[in-house]
This record gives sequence, C-alpha cells and structure tokens, in this order.
Amino acid sequence: MDLDAFRWLLTDAGQRLLDRAGGLVDVDPLLAQTTLRREADAEHAAAALTQARLRVRAEAKFGDLAARMYFTPDGLEQATRLAVATHRAARLQAYAARTLVDLGCGVGGDLIAAARAGLTCAGVDLDPVRVAVAEANLAALDLPGAVVVADATTVDPSPFDVAFADPARRGARGRTFDVDDWTPPWSFVERLLRRDSCVKVAPGIPHDLVPSGVEAEWVSDRGEVKEAALWSGGLATTARRATVIGDGGLATVTDEDAPALGDGVDVRPVGRYLYEPDGAVIRAGLVTAVAAAVQGGLVDEHIAYVTGDAAYRSPLARGYEVLEELPYREKALRAALRERRIGTLTIKKRGVDVVPEQLRKRLALSGDEEGTLVLTRVAGAGTALLVRPLA
Repeated sequence: MDLDAFRWLLTDAGQRLLDRAGGLVDVDPLLAQTTLRREADAEHAAAALTQARLRVRAEAKFGDLAARMYFTPDGLEQATRLAVATHRAARLQAYAARTLVDLGCGVGGDLIAAARAGLTCAGVDLDPVRVAVAEANLAALDLPGAVVVADATTVDPSPFDVAFADPARRGARGRTFDVDDWTPPWSFVERLLRRDSCVKVAPGIPHDLVPSGVEAEWVSDRGEVKEAALWSGGLATTARRATVIGDGGLATVTDEDAPALGDGVDVRPVGRYLYEPDGAVIRAGLVTAVAAAVQGGLVDEHIAYVTGDAAYRSPLARGYEVLEELPYREKALRAALRERRIGTLTIKKRGVDVVPEQLRKRLALSGDEEGTLVLTRVAGAGTALLVRPLA
C-alpha cells in the first residue's frame, strides 16, 4: 500500500470513501471499483476498497475492533490474534511490567493489547507504511503509544521493562523455517533473550533451540495452534507451557504437571475412553500431563493419544468414548463400516501413513449413519477404533 494513499484515507474525504467502500466489499470487484471512481481517483478508490476488504478478513483475528482498524495484507497475516495478544498482555500485567517496546511492531496488534492492559508502549518498524498503520490503529482505538520508523536491531531496549519482538518469518521465496533467515535473525533473538523479553516464534520451533532458562509457551486459540512465545528473565516461570484459549476461557499446563513416562503414567491398553490432547499440549511435549489428569495412560509411547477408563471433560483435550475396535486392513474395515451402515465418516489419524480424504474415497460408504474413526498405533500396531465424541 502506498504511504501517501494511506494517509489520504485518514482525511475526512478518505474516511467518507472508506465508509462507502465498506458497503461494496461483497460486490463484483469491477463494479465496486467503478462505483468508487465516481467519487475519487483510481489510486484512492483502490486503497479504500483494499482497506475495506482487509477489515472483513481481520474480523477473524480482531473481532469487533477490526471495523475501526487499518491493515496491510502482510501486516494482517503476521498480526497476532487479539485473544492471544490479550493473554500475553495479561502475563505482562501480572509481572507488573509498566513499559514495553515492540521491536518490529507491524500494524500494532500486540501494541494494542499491551496498551489496553495499561502498559506504556512504544513500537518501531522498518516499514513507514506499517508505522503509519500502527499509529492510526492506536488513534482509532483511543489508545496511547508512540511508533517510529527504525531498525529494531539498533534500538536500545534497556529503558523499558520488557522488550517484545515478532521476527518476520517470510523471505523472498515465502515462509522460511530457517531461523537465520528471520528478520531480525536468530542472533538478535538470542541477545534479546538475555533480559526480560518475550519473542513470538513459529509453533514448530525445535525444543533444543530454546536457550537454557527461557520459557517456551505454545498457545492455541479455539483448537488451532497459533504460535509459540519465548519468555526470558523474570518473565520465565517454567521450562515448557501449553496454553489453550477457548470459548470457556483459558487453561494452561506446564512441564511440572507432566510426569515422565513410567513415573505414574504408562503405556496401557485402550480403555473405554480416548483423549486427543490439544495441539499446544502436543507441541509443548506435555501429553503425559493430560494422561495424569484423566488418570490414564498412553496408547503408545510415541503417539499423542491418551486412554482411560473414566469420562473427563477438559479444555486441554478432546474426549471420545471408544465403541469398538474395527479391522485395520482396508478391505475388512470397509466391510465393517458398511455393516454398521456408516455413510458419513470423520477420520482422525495419528502415527500412521494414511490420507483421510483418499481413504474415505476408497471406502465408498453410502449408509445413513454417522461415525468417527481413529486410525493410530497401539503398542506399535496399526489400530482402527470406532469412537463417539463426548458432548
């Protein structure tokens, strides 16, 4: 997005055009553009229409706030979901942090959450457009804070209680999994983690990459693992943590809740119930914490399924009642499912080489019943379980 065009959107005339564009997001793009061209030039019409469409897309991350905010396409993609950023800000608030510097603030998603929690915030970013957008977002939401164009690697964070960074994980060829290709690179992150800091990283970060004394927290929002965050200095309270955000609130579990396999939690035969830990719990390596919580065990030492003999409802795992074990071989499995008149089948799999969509097509089921099938390994052997989700 052009900086001058964005600044024009903040004028009275730009705001009127943006309001007009908001009513055209569902209209044919050519018709919408033609309509707006009656009121503005092509550049301003395109900027207004782009912004209106970004606001619609942003509702999934920012809810009702999206209608008052501003975005760039890449800034929206990288921005933290409001629920996750709010959780992070609550941790900073609990730590009694008063000031925060966001080193690479993007469009200001984390700045907004921290400012709403009462912290005095400053943000820096290399991109003048993102800086302008972040400033506009703070103003639109009537929040204090300062944002400037600067290279995060040259900023001295020492005057602030906490430094936050969200390195860009995209290069010229798209998403990168090499930490040295991040912007700023991993060497910058390591330096930052020597003080009270929080760094947002990809949820696939290897455990052995996390520096000693740094807490790694994996966070999921309504069943989707969204990120990992590295907490250092006084902000680190454990080694590994999984936090699950859902409609019912927030639940968290740490490595202190996860016994070692063989220390109260063992591999055991499948019981009456099967539990599928949340993705954040799995990424954090805390599956045994779920097993301990449901007084159960693992179906296999390398598989993230928990089994037990009692029904539990936990925000940390999805529960299923095990109805019966079916044949694992495809031909016999097809016959068993057809015998049970199952035509609509949900297939869940873990630890086995199966593509659910392809298997469902090959099974060619046509009954009038619904079913859920779990394909996994139990004590090393391929196993098919017909289950029913717990309400």
